[in-house]
Amino acid sequence: MTLDFLGTLQRTHTCGEPRSPQAGQAMTLMGWVNRRRDHGNLIFLDLRDRTGITQIVLDKEISPEAHAKAEVARPEYVVAATGVLRRRDEGLANPNMPTGEVELVAHTLLLLNDARTPPFSPAEEAIANEEVRLKYRYLDLRRAEMQQNFAIRSRVAIAIRNYLVSQGFLEIETPFMTRSTPEGARDYLVPSRVHPGHFYALPQSPQIFKQILMVSGFDRYFQIARCFRDEDLRADRQPEFTQIDLEISFPQMATIFAVVEGFLRAAFSAAGVELGAEPFLRMTYDQAIQRYGIDKPDMRLPAMVDLSAELTAELRTTLKIDPALPVLGFTIPSVGELSGTARKALLGEIRSGFGDCGLDMLDVSRLRTNPSLTPLAEAIEARLSAEMHRFNGSAHGTEDLAVVITPKPGTPTMWNYDPQWIYKRVGGLRLELARKFADRHKLFQQTRSAADFKFLWVTDFPMYEWNEETKSWDAAHHPFTSPHEEDIQSGALVNDKGAVRALAYDVVLNGTELGSGSIRIHRKDVQQEIFRSLGMSDEEAKERFGFFLDALEYGTPPHGGIALGLDRIVMILAGAASLREVIAFPKTAKAIDLMVDAPTTVSDQQLRELSLRVTARS
Repeated sequence: MTLDFLGTLQRTHTCGEPRSPQAGQAMTLMGWVNRRRDHGNLIFLDLRDRTGITQIVLDKEISPEAHAKAEVARPEYVVAATGVLRRRDEGLANPNMPTGEVELVAHTLLLLNDARTPPFSPAEEAIANEEVRLKYRYLDLRRAEMQQNFAIRSRVAIAIRNYLVSQGFLEIETPFMTRSTPEGARDYLVPSRVHPGHFYALPQSPQIFKQILMVSGFDRYFQIARCFRDEDLRADRQPEFTQIDLEISFPQMATIFAVVEGFLRAAFSAAGVELGAEPFLRMTYDQAIQRYGIDKPDMRLPAMVDLSAELTAELRTTLKIDPALPVLGFTIPSVGELSGTARKALLGEIRSGFGDCGLDMLDVSRLRTNPSLTPLAEAIEARLSAEMHRFNGSAHGTEDLAVVITPKPGTPTMWNYDPQWIYKRVGGLRLELARKFADRHKLFQQTRSAADFKFLWVTDFPMYEWNEETKSWDAAHHPFTSPHEEDIQSGALVNDKGAVRALAYDVVLNGTELGSGSIRIHRKDVQQEIFRSLGMSDEEAKERFGFFLDALEYGTPPHGGIALGLDRIVMILAGAASLREVIAFPKTAKAIDLMVDAPTTVSDQQLRELSLRVTARS
């Protein structure tokens, strides 16, 4: 087979452009053979590029030479076809293709490149083996679904950039090679050849640099920043990722919220989803834990209800419920009537899942069989109905699954260890059951309706979290987050770290954290006090952050900011199950790039130049 040269031939249209009104026009299309059908004197090639597919007709009577080349062509060959567009004959149109009413009758066909038989066809809608997809990523990215994902990503990034520029932000790049600073995960280190034994770190985020830009007077900064974290991976986490990073001088928290809500509306609009103009809901961290059992609530489900007031001390004794701990209930909508056998099995499954943690499920339906407990059953149903009414405008009905969780006597051991433990555990069960019955309630089925996207701001996170391993307090967000002013003045930084609230906030969508931010510390004395509260000596703070502490002495304005994961936003808008579907060249769960086979070993010469020696190999 002899391949052709393109020469001076130019593409006149993309494969997704041809339509009926253009019938009769001469066109040159170029792309990949998606499918080939041989009908003897007629050969049909579905020609594909990222814009779509057009059917090419090779008629032996019209162009024997072109027909002969089509006999050789196979899927994924790169070809150029020149001919005249015509409407398809009556009854032969393909309504499933935008170009399905027309076809190009080719008089010339150039075979620009051949292709080996691929391990899978880009014409397939789904390929089960993800490792094969990642190894042959250049083939996987040809699939229509993947091309659409990256078209969405591009539109979303452009919309965010344009919105922020319109709001007076300057796009400023910050370094990839910097010093190692504590950000909550391990750094990727880069050895210095010029300074043996010294290392740069790839940024986990541009945190300090964007704060220094505020010190520098830039007032409003942003970048769509690449970040790197050496941590265990999962479906929504990669070792390198992209975040929408911004910082503002002299803001109130509401200032930052308004900017983020604005660019999210622009981003979703670019993906075909028009969000309403109303501000996102807000709740504090404590409210989120007590109503949903998690700091990133999925608002597509009804909240938990505290039923403690419905249980007198006498009832708690009768039902063997701890006298001091809360009783929590929730509803999973539209589960439908469960048979007695199914209900008993579900009860056993829930109790088994609790193990020996001290929680139990109260079967409300059985309370009605005891006349003395019927009022309690009615009171519980009334509270759950009220929450259902707040959720969707209608009361709890027989088609909804009501769940009531009670703590057994003796549970306070865990309660004393973590006062919010019971809310978190019941909140976890709420999500488990919602996923179990997702095919019934349909609340997780995402369409392009704005009503499917439930946004929320969670505020007032704890400033510190207890590290049981080190027996010390860690920064819950990062050590540059400002505490509430009243918590500084009250002395809680020294006397009651667990009670200190941070001016930190998360933006949450459908149970996924899109981003985190905070009002920053802008005074050196406060920053030093925070470092001390984390067990860092003044000498250590100077060694690690001396440059930053020095900067704070030169008129630092109050400032705050946030970073949102671009990959996560696009993943949700594309309806994808994993970040790997919206990152062009992702890593596996073991942080391996299967396509280029990275990471790899390096030569002894390279190691010598960096003054490094490998002491162990896996």
